[in-house]
Amino acid sequence: MKKFSLVLTALTAFNGIGLAAGSATAAPMSVNGLQSESGVTQVRMMHGDRMMMKKRMMRKQMMKRRMMKKRMMNRGM
Repeated sequence: MKKFSLVLTALTAFNGIGLAAGSATAAPMSVNGLQSESGVTQVRMMHGDRMMMKKRMMRKQMMKRRMMKKRMMNRGM
């Protein structure tokens, strides 16, 4: 049991370090709002891209609702 709790603590610590490193590697914004020279290109999202994302999210929500409805029907409610 002690080994398990030690492993769980170590995984939690490594996960926290990974999240901190991931946010630190993002391209930071400078004081005046311009991005530094990091090789990252900002692209404006076009109308078609936005609609495609919206459609995908609506489909995902619909499937989730359908799954929940099916689950409720199987419970006999």
